[in-house]
Amino acid sequence: MTAPPRESDARTVATRRALLDAAERLFAEDGVGPVSGRRIAQAAGQRNTTAVSYHFGGKTDLIRAISERHTAAVDALRAPLLAELPTDAPLRAWVECLVRPIVAHFAELGTPSWYARCAAQIQADPGLREIVNADAVGLGQIRAVRAGMLAAVPDLPAAVLSVRSEMARQLIVTMCAEHERLRAEAGDAQSAPDWAELGIDLVDVIVAVYTAPTSRPH
Repeated sequence: MTAPPRESDARTVATRRALLDAAERLFAEDGVGPVSGRRIAQAAGQRNTTAVSYHFGGKTDLIRAISERHTAAVDALRAPLLAELPTDAPLRAWVECLVRPIVAHFAELGTPSWYARCAAQIQADPGLREIVNADAVGLGQIRAVRAGMLAAVPDLPAAVLSVRSEMARQLIVTMCAEHERLRAEAGDAQSAPDWAELGIDLVDVIVAVYTAPTSRPH
């Protein structure tokens, strides 16, 4: 039989969660740069103002931990979709496998939430963007999804594919952040815009991005 967690272990888990939650909110509201570890610790209710350094080692590792916990949750939602996809699935099926788990995770977070806006702030920093995107590829199924999407549009030149992949990424990050903001400002669940509807729109637009004819010279 597994022994119950010690009180000190449970307290550490709770403290780390509180720091992650506080950091998400502050990064979403004020951006990554201006927010100090001391301020995060205070917002998390920690008397130890060096709690971020103690539990995470620094701001970059804190940001990686924020990204990883959400990537893991999205991967858990994506895994059954990915398992059912044949390698020769059409583009729309791969785009749905990319988008649907993301918006479903945001829906599970409830309202208010801050991660979509936090992620947008992280992506705005070139150094942090490179770190968290590399981590996401290493942690989850994104590599397989991207390969499936690219295989579904074999006639596009590599340079065009690269640009359109970045367009798709920007669409997801920016629109999810805007959607989260609108939901927070709506005040009640009845009037708040729906995550599932955003997912449908994102799939439609991203498919169009990849399938639009190119005017670049071949």
